[in-house]
Amino acid sequence: MSSATRSRWARAFVASGVCWLVGWQAAAVAGFPRRTTVTLGLYGFVLHVVFGKAYSLVPSYFDRDLAWDRAPAAHLPLATGGTAGLALSPLSGVPPLAGTVGALAWTGGFTIFLGTLAWTLRDNLSGGDTGTGDHNARRRPVDRIANLFVPVVLGYLAVGTWATLGTHTAVPVLLDGYPPRATHLLAAGGAALLVFAVGFRLLPRFLVAAVPSWVPGVVLPAGALGPALLAVGLPGGPLFRGGAVLEALAVVGFAVAYVWLYRTSERERVGFYGPLLGVGFGVLAVALGLTFAFGSLDPALVSAHYRLNLLGFLGLTVVGVTYQFYPPTVGRFRGAGDDLAVAALGLIAGGLVIEVAGAGLAVAPAERAGPAVALVGTLAYAYLLLGVFLQRSGVIDP
Repeated sequence: MSSATRSRWARAFVASGVCWLVGWQAAAVAGFPRRTTVTLGLYGFVLHVVFGKAYSLVPSYFDRDLAWDRAPAAHLPLATGGTAGLALSPLSGVPPLAGTVGALAWTGGFTIFLGTLAWTLRDNLSGGDTGTGDHNARRRPVDRIANLFVPVVLGYLAVGTWATLGTHTAVPVLLDGYPPRATHLLAAGGAALLVFAVGFRLLPRFLVAAVPSWVPGVVLPAGALGPALLAVGLPGGPLFRGGAVLEALAVVGFAVAYVWLYRTSERERVGFYGPLLGVGFGVLAVALGLTFAFGSLDPALVSAHYRLNLLGFLGLTVVGVTYQFYPPTVGRFRGAGDDLAVAALGLIAGGLVIEVAGAGLAVAPAERAGPAVALVGTLAYAYLLLGVFLQRSGVIDP
């Protein structure tokens, strides 16, 4: 399989994730159960994009070639089918078999992903070989620190997948099978830690700026330990509080680092706005999490917390980064360009602000209106990104 074909399959993962994003927002507007919307947002949107970009980026960051070129093609249908089954299982009238089949499919797909990357990195697990050219030699200390934590990400994804499988099959459950444990392992330990690790390599290059090497030395260990303590300690207690503090340190540290990069950069790109908004929502999310850890758990704000994390921190960061990889300005179809890209970001962020404010102030109409506004933003984003993909594949004639 050629590199061009591998890239097409990686884009297919991203395209699938974008479709799940729209479905997630539509399900939120329709009032679907929280477990369904969390599944659509985490397994469908965030992790599909994570898988697609990991197949592309991780081997090159470790100066290796992907061990099995066909892994993305084999993985994608299993990930998509698994997400569908897991999302359907909480719905009334859906037989438990849907969740079982979904968990098995998801696990099968992830096994392909884990096995392929593990074999790819088998002789460079510490990440000492970074693939960093001599012209970027000054970046190697940060690149090596970031690489160290990619295997940790894979470990979190593996344990979170096991927890998912145990919830829906006869496989022994992780601890007590409490579903939020798997969510925190996958979202905080898998997706967020990967954002930190890859972000410290990717974002400074996008902005042509640098962060001191001690910054990832603080953020990454905190971001690696925090999710484990959160998952084990849920829903409260000393471990949970310790995990909340460490996760807050990681997110706030990453936010400060990105704001520093943004302010010192001389470049101006629409994609830079996504992580800027994302880290802002991330700080709000961990602040709310600290109130849960050291105060009382307000059920009305639990949904706001997960939306701030998945759609705000992870979601907007992903949207911004994909704008960098697939610039809206290359589109030669109606409406393509930076104006619509900025509008999409603004609608997603604005909808989230309305929703969270409505939850915090107990204003039900605002809480319902927010997801509808965000849905419009995700539709604009999907139109742009999928349009660029279709143009690149020749379906749309530029």
